Amino acid sequence: MTVLLVNGSPHEHGCTDTALKHTASVLEEQGIHTEIFWIGNKPISGCIGCGACKKGLGKCCIDDVVNEFVLKAAEADGYIFGSPVHYAAIGGAMGAFMDRAFYSGGKSMAFKPAAGVVSCRRGGASAAFDQLNKYFTINNMPVVGSQYWNQVHGNLPEQVLQDAEGLQTLSTLAKNMAWLLKCIEAGKNAGIACPVPEKVIRTNFIR
Repeated sequence: MTVLLVNGSPHEHGCTDTALKHTASVLEEQGIHTEIFWIGNKPISGCIGCGACKKGLGKCCIDDVVNEFVLKAAEADGYIFGSPVHYAAIGGAMGAFMDRAFYSGGKSMAFKPAAGVVSCRRGGASAAFDQLNKYFTINNMPVVGSQYWNQVHGNLPEQVLQDAEGLQTLSTLAKNMAWLLKCIEAGKNAGIACPVPEKVIRTNFIR
């Protein structure tokens, strides 16, 4: 089983990466393979609403790191999305990445466990954490919790490593993710299939 951890920071080896690496190390101890996927520091366009990904193209029409991720996501069993906190929200590039990744490739992630992790200097973590969770709950994904909201504090990687409570929260998250993945695997082996999605009903409030 593999968990794909997404580093949504423009800094490849910054605070967000430090948090994700700690989480990955505990997952590996639990027998879960991990891979950290960095979205990079090049501009990522937001969704332009063309609908090409839904009309036969099979991927986003903007061929960048989002399409690279969606291919990897199809093979993963679980996901952890990490982001720095910018103005009490996830980073701008991460927001654009999440919008397009879930719109064009959400089907390959549905019914797989997910969690968000945020890194902040001081404040805004809970708002950014809530923003990440909304992608999972609209996409039929079990959300993995921990003993507290998944956040670490620090302005530098070495400061993150001093956040004992934050690191323990991430360790608990990793153990909970591993447990849920093993439960899902046991369920599949026992013949329990994923729910069959109903045809979506859309109610427009203005007609």
